[in-house]
Amino acid sequence: MTLANSSRGAFAVLSLLIAFSLLGCNSKQAVTPTAENASADSEPKPEPVAESFEPRMYEVSADELLAARLPEEETAEGWVRLFDGQSLFGWEITGEANFRVEDETIVVDRGKQCLLCTSSSWGDFELKFQFNADEKTNSGVFIRTPLDPTNVTDECYEINIAPDDNPFPTGSIVQREKVDGAAAGDQTPGTWRSMTIRAEGRDVTVHLGDKLVCSYTDPVDLAAMRIGLQHNSGRIAFRDIRIRPLGLESLLDEELSKWKRYPEMPGEFTINDDGDLHVQGGLAQLETNSSYGDFFLLAQYKIEDPTTNSGLFFRCIPGDKLMGYECQVNNAFEGSRLSPADCGTGGIFRRQDARVVAGEDGQWSTVLLHAKGNKMGAWVNGVAVSDWEDVRKADENPRRGRRDEAGTIMIQAHDPKTDLLYRNLRAAEIK
Repeated sequence: MTLANSSRGAFAVLSLLIAFSLLGCNSKQAVTPTAENASADSEPKPEPVAESFEPRMYEVSADELLAARLPEEETAEGWVRLFDGQSLFGWEITGEANFRVEDETIVVDRGKQCLLCTSSSWGDFELKFQFNADEKTNSGVFIRTPLDPTNVTDECYEINIAPDDNPFPTGSIVQREKVDGAAAGDQTPGTWRSMTIRAEGRDVTVHLGDKLVCSYTDPVDLAAMRIGLQHNSGRIAFRDIRIRPLGLESLLDEELSKWKRYPEMPGEFTINDDGDLHVQGGLAQLETNSSYGDFFLLAQYKIEDPTTNSGLFFRCIPGDKLMGYECQVNNAFEGSRLSPADCGTGGIFRRQDARVVAGEDGQWSTVLLHAKGNKMGAWVNGVAVSDWEDVRKADENPRRGRRDEAGTIMIQAHDPKTDLLYRNLRAAEIK
């Protein structure tokens, strides 16, 4: 190799080294850090994971739901469970908080301030439940509340659950009536305590255990609305939540004076020696003289033959042939009680099947039917079995669309094999 060629070769090598050096200085993409020289800034950072507050779906067995049934002596007074211990059926979360079911309790401890509200509305009622709050927890139970209240001084009542140093300690009605924390009894954090709230007209009372701690009379009427469990701050748990409507009035007497009969129809409606309504025979109806729009209807029924079929029709077109919504009365199921054979007692016929057949043949069972606006549903033996919202266009005929007008209540005899008893038929309008 000549000197000239050697010089040219050296110059070429030097040029390449300079080019690579400049590239390394000006282009970060060309530098790949090794394990030794990699800095914290060069490591890829994981995206922050937002907490999900989407309501959970709960799979509940028939045995679990049947275990939540209440004794007959309670259901005969109208008592039902707002919480079945296994799911949030019948509840609506109004905001972003982690309301959930754990160990047969409703628990919440994180998220934004909001409510877990019943889908049903309640006017006059008695509510019982147990609660467990941490030392600094601020929570409460809202009654006669809209989904998203903005002012507790005139929109609803907030029965507070809060420490003694709160302006409204546990049992107080926020911005309305303060409870003396010391007089409220043992408030040891982390223990289960019981509360009873009774709302009747303008009067609201609160018991902690057996002790009356708050009694308040409002100068104005608040409309019937929902019940809400609040997340504000801290951890709170609720269990054994029971409620009954007040003001139920009997619809039965020996003469069936509150009902209209249709003698031309083949079925029969008679009062037996025990004062029970005996329903027999082919297709027929017994219709109330009065109309009901928003209401609770309590009925106990007894079926011997599981194929017996009846129904509680409501918001009916007066005088028309069973032209209303139907709350089914039929205990038949196919294989599992989660599979009603014909809608199931408490189901809204052709709209929503009962989620479990909770009635028992050969013994008295209880239905509590609720209708408020376009929401309706039923409890059977204390367990919520249906919760349906009619979102169809308004129509006078509920078979074609949503009926908003008040209507009569009808008891159905379905076919020639119909043979069952009703008793304790009582109703209360929701105002």
